[in-house]
Amino acid sequence: MISSKNVFRLGVKELWSLLRDPMMLVLIAWTFTVAIYVAATAMPDSLHNAPIAIVDEDGSPLSARIVSSFYPPHFKMPDMVSLAEVDAGMDRGDYTFALDIPPNFQSDVLAGRTPAMQLNIDATRMGQAFTGNAYIQQIVTSEVNEFIKRHRSSAVPPVDLALRMRFNPNLEQAWFGSLMEIINNVTMLSIILTGAALIREREHGTIEHLLVMPVTPTEIMLAKVWSMGLVVLLAALVALVFVVQGALRVPIQGSVALFMLSATLHLFATTSMGIFLATLARSMPQFGMLLVLVLLPLQMLSGGSTPYESMPQLVQGIMQVAPTTHFVSAGQAILYRGAGIDVVWPQLLAILAIGSLLFIASLSRFRKTISQMA
Repeated sequence: MISSKNVFRLGVKELWSLLRDPMMLVLIAWTFTVAIYVAATAMPDSLHNAPIAIVDEDGSPLSARIVSSFYPPHFKMPDMVSLAEVDAGMDRGDYTFALDIPPNFQSDVLAGRTPAMQLNIDATRMGQAFTGNAYIQQIVTSEVNEFIKRHRSSAVPPVDLALRMRFNPNLEQAWFGSLMEIINNVTMLSIILTGAALIREREHGTIEHLLVMPVTPTEIMLAKVWSMGLVVLLAALVALVFVVQGALRVPIQGSVALFMLSATLHLFATTSMGIFLATLARSMPQFGMLLVLVLLPLQMLSGGSTPYESMPQLVQGIMQVAPTTHFVSAGQAILYRGAGIDVVWPQLLAILAIGSLLFIASLSRFRKTISQMA
């Protein structure tokens, strides 16, 4: 029989052990404050302050018009350089783009000829290179056409496409980045805390003390699950209220309580996973290496970084057995689209089923590990 008193007291012991570990406390505080703010604000998806150099070999009104069309926030103010300075500047990484306007460019355009402009791109900066290429082509084409027509005009499209941006009207990257960082950090920290708690007891020798006490392996494992899960759950709630809604001003569309429920079920699965990994590792360095092998696929292939439907069918099938896939789906539906329990119950049921299997597997491995130590 499982004693609730033993589970509670062992869990309190885990909380006191965590309080005496300053590095873990710093990790928790950083993960659910600064890391979320940085993820939301420091990595914009759109082109932002891209450095560009322009070689104006024409010196005409048209070339001056093209130069003046590059301005913040998409581009930095262009650096006017000579043709000989382009290669050296790009080798140093000073510019992502270098645009060369050839001699007689304006006269060739007015004469109906098709002059060629050269655009050098630093393709090692993949995000800016991919987006900026289309921006620059659009800017140059628009300026040349307006110069020829002597007035600014826009072609009337044959079809009027009415756009409706739902759930994120202004396409704010911070709305997506901050909430996804919370979802990813819940997974990461829950595995780290539970695994580190077990390895810490093994290294300090306190696991032998538990073996001579009237407690069962199930009680020991349940204590670690509820205590470390509670820490992560409270940290996620604080981050959601004070960092996301407070500092970043991100509106939460759905029920915070429902998201906490889905996070609780997810923590049941991930804390069990953390204990399982800790039983495989003999030390903290080994646990860290195992964590890299497990955590990166869980976060990259769960649908948080790229759309789940865009992945190969084989990957989609494999990731169906991962709790993070269903947690990301439920979390996005609740926080972004305001979904209720009638929408996300299949994901919650899948998380509970996967978590139960992980708990059983971890408990079996944990009992075997304890029996070998006894």
